[in-house]
Amino acid sequence: MAQLFLRDIPLLRPPGQADLLQVLWCPYEHEPYYKPATALFWRTAAEVVDILTTPPEPYEADYPGYVPGPCVPAPEAITEYPNSLDLSPELQRMLEDWNRWQAAGADVDGSYAEYPRELYSIHLGNAPGWKVGGWPPWGRTDPYRRYCSVCEMQMAPLLTIASREWDGGEGRSWAPQEDQAAALAGSNYPGQKPSQPTGVEVGSTDNMQIYVCPASPEHPHTDLIQ
Repeated sequence: MAQLFLRDIPLLRPPGQADLLQVLWCPYEHEPYYKPATALFWRTAAEVVDILTTPPEPYEADYPGYVPGPCVPAPEAITEYPNSLDLSPELQRMLEDWNRWQAAGADVDGSYAEYPRELYSIHLGNAPGWKVGGWPPWGRTDPYRRYCSVCEMQMAPLLTIASREWDGGEGRSWAPQEDQAAALAGSNYPGQKPSQPTGVEVGSTDNMQIYVCPASPEHPHTDLIQ
């Protein structure tokens, strides 16, 4: 499903001497939430010697978007801020104050004057797309903390599996550097949408976020659809 190397993504923080994360999922919907089941494997890349030239493919799936297409990741470090729902009531009120936005910079888009909170939500808070770490993409629900089933420590986001890297509207500002021109032009590559390089769809526009226990990678992980 996904294979991530520490040399490319320092945020992985693997256990022990591991430097490779392999994320597998089953393309069938599993109860009780009717979503693909996930499995994590931390490995040492140097010890992986029997490499398949042709990865196996499932003979069927509950949904075509549950079978990812070949894609070579090009990790890009970004700065994002929490989803506005993760902010305190005081900070949420500050987002509604257009005068504060104007004081922050002369180039603030004036079209957001009536709804300044949208400026934050679209361009600053919670980057869309596949990402390691980062902030949860709330939307279906209000913030819902995940706790380890073993030690009850609050779990941390490890990986977001996204249906799209960005949306076709104003959210195009989150497009990766190599896709900025295509995003602005609204064009597609032959047989592929630049906003969907993997072809994965978790629902129509949803995300699956995988959480891990910061105390121990051996504790069971969990995931959440948002």
